[in-house]
Amino acid sequence: MAKILVTGANGQLGSELSLLSLKYPNYEWVFADRTKITLDNLDLLKVQLNEINPNIILNCGAYTAVDKAESEKELAFAINHLAVELIAKYASDNNSKLIHISTDYVFDGSSSVALNEQAETNPVNVYGESKRAGEIACLKENPGSIIIRTSWVYSKFGNNFVKTMQRLMQEKEAINVVNDQIGSPTYATDLAQAMIDILEYPDWIPGIYNYSNEGEISWYEFALSIKEFGNYKCNVGGIPSASYPTPAKRPEFSLLDKKKIKEVYSLDIPGYKESLKKIFIK
Repeated sequence: MAKILVTGANGQLGSELSLLSLKYPNYEWVFADRTKITLDNLDLLKVQLNEINPNIILNCGAYTAVDKAESEKELAFAINHLAVELIAKYASDNNSKLIHISTDYVFDGSSSVALNEQAETNPVNVYGESKRAGEIACLKENPGSIIIRTSWVYSKFGNNFVKTMQRLMQEKEAINVVNDQIGSPTYATDLAQAMIDILEYPDWIPGIYNYSNEGEISWYEFALSIKEFGNYKCNVGGIPSASYPTPAKRPEFSLLDKKKIKEVYSLDIPGYKESLKKIFIK
C-alpha cells in the first residue's frame, strides 16, 4: 500500500485532503502539521522525511502570508524554496512521486490573456519570488515531479477571502472590494480532488500545470457572488487597488489557462459559482 505524506495538514488544502482521504483507503495517509514536518528547519526536515518514508508527497505546506513576507523574506524563502528543494531531492533519491503546490503570484499581472504554463514568470512580491524559486528548485532536483499553480484558494477551513467576506457582510452595512485585480478562485475541495485524480490516473505525466475554477472575475465580482449566495444585505462597492495599499504588490491579472491539465489528466473543472455555492449549503 502506497504511503502518502501530506504537508501543511492544517491548511485549507491539507484539511480538504484529510476529508477526501476517507474515500481512498487504498492509500496509507500521513497528515503532517508543523510538528511532524518542519519546513523551516532543513536538518530536522531531512530526518522527518526519512522517518515517514513516503511513496508519494503532496506538498501543500507553504509560507502564504503575502504581506508579511515582505519583512520576513528569509523565512518565506526557507519554507517556499529551500524546503521544497530538499523535498524534491528526497523524492528523486527515493523514487517517490511529488505533487507540489505553487501559485499565480509567480506572474507579474501584465498579461491580458489567460496565462498558460509557458507564460513568462516575473513575480512582483517576495512571496511570489519565493514560490518561483521553489518551482525552479523542484524541477531541477526532481524533473519527474508535478507542480500545480493555483489561485485565490478558499474553503470552509482556515483564513480566506470567502470567510472574511462572510464575516464582514454580516457585521457591516457597506464594504469596498478591489475591482481591478482579475483572476479566478479555487475551491480547495476541487483542487484536492484533482490531486487525487492525478494520483489515480494510469499515467504519471510530470511538469507544471495550472488549476483554478472556471471563470474570469475581479475580487469585487467574487464578493458580489458571495453576497448573492449568502443573501447578505451589505452594500458592496468596487475600488481600485490604489485605494487599498498593501505592503506587497498584487498581480493585476493572473487568470490561469487550465487547458493542459484538462487534456492531460481528463479533468472536469467546475465553474467558480458552482463551487462557491457549496460553501453555503448547510
